[in-house]
Amino acid sequence: MQVFIMRHGDAALDAASDSVRPLTTNGCDESRLMANWLKGQKVEIERVLVSPFLRAEQTLEEVGDCLNLPSSAEVLPELTPCGDVGLVSAYLQALTNEGVASVLVISHLPLVGYLVAELCPGETPPMFTTSAIASVTLDESGKRPIQLANEPL
Repeated sequence: MQVFIMRHGDAALDAASDSVRPLTTNGCDESRLMANWLKGQKVEIERVLVSPFLRAEQTLEEVGDCLNLPSSAEVLPELTPCGDVGLVSAYLQALTNEGVASVLVISHLPLVGYLVAELCPGETPPMFTTSAIASVTLDESGKRPIQLANEPL
């Protein structure tokens, strides 16, 4: 299964709480730029997993404007900044075992880095700038990545 792990776009620092920080104009632009990179990979995204935080959901909206994504996304509290990487990893493995071919995950630091480290033991996780995407290929037998790529802006 191809897993695209994306950090949300640049977000405003001033908000009532961390969960409601909106994307900046730059965050919208960079999210669309990375969506166009993803479109160039010629992969049809079968499932989308997204954090419930506003900036992640807005990133998904920007990406969805550029790509043909499933009509609904799974909003997972485990994808918040301090979410449970073990649960996310186990869920991705379950999707792999179900035969899902590709998943887009939109989340936050530090979780995106921890997730790559969990899926790719022994690899140094990439630096996740805002809207950056790591691409990891998993097989059905377990956490055995075949490829790791980071596409920063």
